[in-house]
Amino acid sequence: MWILFAAGSAFFAGITSILAKCGIKETDSDTATAIRTFVVLIFSWLMVFITGAQEGISSISYTTLIFLILSGLATGASWLCYFKALQLGSINKVVPIDKSSTVIAILLAFIILGEPIGIYKGLGIILIGAGTYMMIERKAVSSSAPESKRYIVYAFLSAIFAALTSILGKIGIKDIDSNLGTAIRTIVVLIMAWLIVFMKNKGKEIYNVSKKELIFIILSGFATGASWLCYYRALRDGQASIVVPIDKLSILVSILFSYLVFKEKLTKKSFAGLIFITLGTLIMLIQ
Repeated sequence: MWILFAAGSAFFAGITSILAKCGIKETDSDTATAIRTFVVLIFSWLMVFITGAQEGISSISYTTLIFLILSGLATGASWLCYFKALQLGSINKVVPIDKSSTVIAILLAFIILGEPIGIYKGLGIILIGAGTYMMIERKAVSSSAPESKRYIVYAFLSAIFAALTSILGKIGIKDIDSNLGTAIRTIVVLIMAWLIVFMKNKGKEIYNVSKKELIFIILSGFATGASWLCYYRALRDGQASIVVPIDKLSILVSILFSYLVFKEKLTKKSFAGLIFITLGTLIMLIQ
């Protein structure tokens, strides 16, 4: 059953990228992140009360709470970097780099959680790494690249923080309901996101958000909430080193819709890289 939740997480995560891209054409990425976090917070706590998970609040240990807070901070950092990258670069360029968090997460799961890396996972890591490299345009790595090319830095930072989120989240929801864990860590993300907005003096940007982009930002928040609920339910019952790769198949959803919505096309090299990433992900599911 947890594999189905992981697949659901991948679908909603893929949709999130498209909706978010539509919502940050003119809107500041930090402001958009802060706004959509409100939606995710409401969505996640609604699920807590629907499932009756709020009864477990009193039994949360300090250790669990600490890891949930750390996971929330990592998530907030990942979001801020990811949506900044989306604002600077195209979905087809940003998403593959962000999904390299799979490799980082698996390595961290081996080091911290003791989850084994066998032949198949090792091969998967190589394919995903090679595929990600193939999908990065070399021209964008030039030191004299214009500001818009900075998406690479933000995308890689997003991947690193996303990997940390998976490991810290796995530890944090070990003894509590996954819905409750998601809701608690969302509070941390919300606080962090708004602190960033006001520290950068971007509070006035809220009033400049158009109604059309606001709708897309809100919809991306709902998609994120659905993805999170599925993801952490899968993470609680399954192995992080398997759940994470399935979740990263959201790249297929993102690239498909980026073509349908934004008409973004892949080069032959990028398409080959996408195949490598997909094969690497699927190989990791072999037991």
